[in-house]
Amino acid sequence: MAAMTVTTKGQVTIPLEIRKLLGIQPGDRVVFFRSQDGRVVVQPENIDIRRLRGVLKHDGPPVSLEEMDGAIARKASGAFEP
Repeated sequence: MAAMTVTTKGQVTIPLEIRKLLGIQPGDRVVFFRSQDGRVVVQPENIDIRRLRGVLKHDGPPVSLEEMDGAIARKASGAFEP
């Protein structure tokens, strides 16, 4: 458990271990909200799209935008076959 001190301005420093856990970096925004069980939750509000690079893996050959659009259209029409 990490403990923080609130300054007179209402500010806290989020400990490094928590920043790493949440994947937040300087300049990121976080939101606080109260969950249904009454707990206060903090989570990142935004993620820089560049930080998502490499999250999805594709082992096959490159796929063109036209092929992607076609697959999306087939799925949307209910006629999807890989």
